[in-house]
Amino acid sequence: MVHTHFLWSHGGNQVFLCGDFTAWIKYHQMATIEGSSTTFMTICDLPPGLHKFKFLVDGVWRIDETQPIVEDEYGVNNVVVVQQPELIPQMFPVNDGLPFLHFDDRNHANVASTLGSVPNELDVNLAGDDIETTRRLKKHLSSYKAYDLIPDSGKVFALDDNLTVEDAFLVMHEEGHAVAPLWNAANLQISGMLTASDFIMILIELQRNRAMATNNVNQFSTISAWKEGKLQLQRRPLIQIHPDDSLNTTAVRILENHISSIPILYVPEGSTCPQLLHVACLSGILEHIHRHFEHRTAYLPLLQRSIGVLPIGTWIREIRSRRELKTVPPNCILSDAYRLLIDEHISSVPIVDDKGTLINVFCRSDVLSLAKNNAYVHVQLDQTTISQALQLVDTNTRGRYGICTRSDSLYQVIGLLSDPGTRRIVVVEPGTRYVLGLITLRDVFNLIFRDFS
Repeated sequence: MVHTHFLWSHGGNQVFLCGDFTAWIKYHQMATIEGSSTTFMTICDLPPGLHKFKFLVDGVWRIDETQPIVEDEYGVNNVVVVQQPELIPQMFPVNDGLPFLHFDDRNHANVASTLGSVPNELDVNLAGDDIETTRRLKKHLSSYKAYDLIPDSGKVFALDDNLTVEDAFLVMHEEGHAVAPLWNAANLQISGMLTASDFIMILIELQRNRAMATNNVNQFSTISAWKEGKLQLQRRPLIQIHPDDSLNTTAVRILENHISSIPILYVPEGSTCPQLLHVACLSGILEHIHRHFEHRTAYLPLLQRSIGVLPIGTWIREIRSRRELKTVPPNCILSDAYRLLIDEHISSVPIVDDKGTLINVFCRSDVLSLAKNNAYVHVQLDQTTISQALQLVDTNTRGRYGICTRSDSLYQVIGLLSDPGTRRIVVVEPGTRYVLGLITLRDVFNLIFRDFS
């Protein structure tokens, strides 16, 4: 059976699809697509071959004159020819993990040594035109510098590593940043990056202390005290980028080190004190690609391909089973959800009902909302559900996730992910919003930076 998309773009209140594949007696209700009130879509699983169909729009049988039409002794119908799809080899796991602290992260001994490529995480073959697209994109990124990511106006800040944990995460929450550079005043250096994952680890430690009836919060009252006293891991050099480094180098360094962002630092001549110019992330680079090729997608065939036929993302078992997409119910306990994110090295997990329909998405960065009014002090990880925890997430937080269908092009997905606040796209079935897959920023760049040599 082949996933086949049907589209009606001529308005109406209720639109149904009916055809020979339903014996002309069953009706598939179509749903409006995201951002449109006049375009309806549904997906049917059809065997290869020719199929006839019509649309029932507000009780009136209609055909779409912009789509293929056939006329026979039974009347006039739209027609679709379903092709047998090419087999797509199964995918190897894609690591979408985020670090805890840059200088305390795990030892990445197997990091690729050749700049400009990352280890193959998708064992698939792309067409020649698709491979040429990735080469053109990498060549384009090599011709631009990290300096080009720095906005004309705005602010960048670093947290003093002697700041209390409570204050640090409150600042991150208020500023809407899931990652913040750390400043060591004694050494006049950017010493690392504080992430939402750090706060998750702190909450887990708080929960453990409560279970042991110690509740010794003073053990990590400041960021530096918590880092040195609780992690006890070998320090590694700060991962950073120079403003003259290329966008290609910037993206590869983020991918290689399994981090979500990287500080752009500049040391003026005659000074030893670095200046923090910007915090670069994959969404900024993707926005650059989206903007630059907005009217040149014909030049890059890969961007026009639908994501449903590309080796990208994580999918449910029925579609691709090499690495199954993880989902959770709304009554999942918060401690279990956090352990899933940490153990699976993923940044988010879709929340679905008992039918697999999308309800929400639980993200690592959502933990920052618990910093407001020190709400995390009163949260019991082993009793609070993720549904209850998400009630504390700011409703005006934009771009937590986006939604698309399998028929949407890679370029459309890139456009959604170009929003600085959007780090993942949930692939759903139109109409039912049944969750099919998940595509992250890292997935897109892993596709672009595959080594095809």
